[in-house]
Amino acid sequence: MTQSQRPVITVAAAIIFNAQGQALLARKRNTEFFMQVGGKLEANESAQQGLLREIQEEISVAARIVKDLGIVETVAANEANHRLLAHLFHVELLGDAQASAELAEIQWVNVFAPIDLALAPLTERYVLPYIRQQCAESQN
Repeated sequence: MTQSQRPVITVAAAIIFNAQGQALLARKRNTEFFMQVGGKLEANESAQQGLLREIQEEISVAARIVKDLGIVETVAANEANHRLLAHLFHVELLGDAQASAELAEIQWVNVFAPIDLALAPLTERYVLPYIRQQCAESQN
C-alpha cells in the first residue's frame, strides 16, 4: 500500500511551549508516543473550535490560538498504516495544564536537550523544529 492509499486521520494539534524552550507533550492512555494536545474533529466543527475543545477536555484549561500554522501531513503515531493530516496551531494556555480525559500523562520537555521519550512523527518532524526556531528568533 502506497502512502497515498492509506486511510487519513484529520486532527487539530496544539503547539504549546514556554519562554524557557519547554514544550508540553501528552501521552494518551494505552499508547507509547508523546504528542501534541489535540485530537479528531467532530462533525461541523472547525479546526480552531475542535482544538480549543480538545485542550479543555484533555488538559482542563482554556487557551487562545496565537497562530494558525497550516496543515501538515505525516505518518500517524498510534494507528498503523494511516496518514495524519494535522491542522497545527501555536497556542497559549490561560492557566495551568493537568492531564485529564484520555490522557495518561503530560510532560514539559526541554526542546534543546535530548528527549528520552517515544515521540510521534508530527512532534519530532514538525513541532520541535518549529519551537526551536521560535525560541531562537525570540533571543535575537
